[in-house]
Amino acid sequence: MKLLRVAGVLFLCGITSGFGQTNASSNAVVNVVDPAPPEGMAFIPGGTFQMGDSFEEGDSDELPVHSVHISGFYMDKHEVTKALWDEVHRWAVTNGYRFENAGSGKAANHPAHTVSWFDCVKWCNARSEKEGRTPCYNLTDWSCDFTANGYRLPTEAEWEKAARGGLNGKQYGWGDSIDHGKANYDRDPAYSTGEYPYTRPVGSFAPNGYGLHDMEGNVWEWCGDGYDSAYYATSPPSNPRGASTDSNRVVRGGCWCNDGGVCRSAFRNWGGPSDTIIDLGFRAVLPAKP
Repeated sequence: MKLLRVAGVLFLCGITSGFGQTNASSNAVVNVVDPAPPEGMAFIPGGTFQMGDSFEEGDSDELPVHSVHISGFYMDKHEVTKALWDEVHRWAVTNGYRFENAGSGKAANHPAHTVSWFDCVKWCNARSEKEGRTPCYNLTDWSCDFTANGYRLPTEAEWEKAARGGLNGKQYGWGDSIDHGKANYDRDPAYSTGEYPYTRPVGSFAPNGYGLHDMEGNVWEWCGDGYDSAYYATSPPSNPRGASTDSNRVVRGGCWCNDGGVCRSAFRNWGGPSDTIIDLGFRAVLPAKP
């Protein structure tokens, strides 16, 4: 993980990109609406997309660009808020769960942060149990049962498909350029006041074509996958689930302190599963109905 220490606090915000503006053709967004998505979630339709940096402006781990088919799934419309984190966390600790970190957040409607990958998968299991669903994670070996109907972290491929919002050949879920009217990034002057972190309330910006907010900026988001810089060369073409040979985990989306190039849909980063960073949170997914 690329880190920057500011006033004694570790950040992922030291990451910058030599990103430049490039225009590319794209297909129109096609909104596929599921009849009854769970509350607070959006349906991400199954289909094939081009995964990786088609502009060849990023790092080598974003290549080669490759076709990936993803089955339909549900995803939280927003990053998990401090309020939702606390609600599930309270239930969890009275029902046998123990967390590495209590979690933090600037306000109830801001994203939760300072939660490790281990904390997040435990929280997903607790959220599942709280709602009568079957948990996905084995908390002994940290494996994931993808056939269970509970909450889990998105795979890296699911995350990127969702972030693209149904667009092809674009840098972001809305197009090729980014500004402070679209995302919280690069220390937005309107929110760079008071103490860290400079997050914004979830849902402050318009959603992408799939109804998701803040896939770019605000806080980085944990994915379920192990990270491998060369994984794309051998990634399976359908529902890839990441490297199994590396204990590090993928993080995606950039944050409030990164430049626009880092917030691109294709940008990849990683962290150790015990890392707790002030600009790193998550959102969860559920399997779609048959």
